[in-house]
Amino acid sequence: MNPSLRIVVVAPDLDIADPHDAQAIHQADRSRSLRIGLLENGFNLIASLPADVFLSERIAQLQPDLIIVDAESDARDALEHVVMATRDERRPIVMFTNDDDTRHVKDAVAAGVSAYIVAGLSAERIRPILDVALARFQHEQALLQTLASTQNERDELSTELKERKLIDRAKGLLMQRQNLSEDEAFRKMRKTAMDKGLKLAEVAQRMLDVADLLG
Repeated sequence: MNPSLRIVVVAPDLDIADPHDAQAIHQADRSRSLRIGLLENGFNLIASLPADVFLSERIAQLQPDLIIVDAESDARDALEHVVMATRDERRPIVMFTNDDDTRHVKDAVAAGVSAYIVAGLSAERIRPILDVALARFQHEQALLQTLASTQNERDELSTELKERKLIDRAKGLLMQRQNLSEDEAFRKMRKTAMDKGLKLAEVAQRMLDVADLLG
């Protein structure tokens, strides 16, 4: 992975309101360890953001290359905020959590999370985890582009076949009503299209519309 990638961490605030809140202290320690691990591995950590209603705006301003979600009991809420923030521009998302509720895994994958890691925040694990997540994201994006390209080709082919059928029907109409050969009918339609600045299929459709109107 290119260490110059711009990384944003979405995590709770490290400030602890209640010094006796063991869960908050544990979460803060995990978040701190994650950020230290990123820096020790030479990654470009550009910001640490809370999962709140302003997340979309902040991510749009920062334009990170990768998002890391550090969540525990609030994993579902944090994920929902991140998904909303990246719905218009997909980015690789890695989620670190100690929450072993496997129901969250299905939700995370469906939402586009590239890697869902339960525990395992040791510094030496961070780089391979991010490498795999980025590679998976790039592979999925390539597949989506291929599917989109294939669908476009199918749509274009379908449109071309429809236009060809229109032209053939209009050509047959001219041949029947004006006693023209196939080449003569085609040349006449093409000349009309050129004179009027229309596509051949548009001329064909107009001819068929008039024929249906006149009967």
